[in-house]
Amino acid sequence: MKKIEVFKTEINYVKDEERRKDLKILIKLLPDYFFEIPAASTGKYHPDFAQGEGGLVRHTKVAVRIANELLNNNTVGAKFTDKDKDLIIMALTLHDGVKSGMEHSKYTKFDHPLLVSKLIMENKDKLSLEIDDVRKMCSMIESHMGEWTYDSYQQKEVLPKPRTAEQRFVHMCDFLASRKFLDVKFENGNIIG
Repeated sequence: MKKIEVFKTEINYVKDEERRKDLKILIKLLPDYFFEIPAASTGKYHPDFAQGEGGLVRHTKVAVRIANELLNNNTVGAKFTDKDKDLIIMALTLHDGVKSGMEHSKYTKFDHPLLVSKLIMENKDKLSLEIDDVRKMCSMIESHMGEWTYDSYQQKEVLPKPRTAEQRFVHMCDFLASRKFLDVKFENGNIIG
């Protein structure tokens, strides 16, 4: 499977060459099922384009595209540094990378943001990113669920809420990409337009 090729467009949104290399390393670590499954096991919380085979990849591409469009808009993007913009794109590309766990389970793992973060931290030595930047990116991933932090099966708060501007931005892009009113068109695995 050519995992890097799937996210070629998104990787190229990252401005810094070393961060692009790091993103490629991390994409290669994602389980194969990520590239095959729908965005949601029930189909209940995502638009039509995110359903069916490859739906999770399409959802991810839309979240990253929303981020890229907003980050390149001076009104919105000016408050972020170039490094933060790259980390945001990286976080969104990886945010659902182990949505069904490291070993594919039938349903979404509620703590999947923490599992992605753990995978990244376990492989931090393969990256050129400074440890503070790895932690910052991981914090964006860990909090991408926004207000949905409470696991009803465990009966406890599991996920952190977004607190920083970068964390809130990542959540917003993921949230918007999951709205059922969106009708994004794809051709050959890429967003049209």
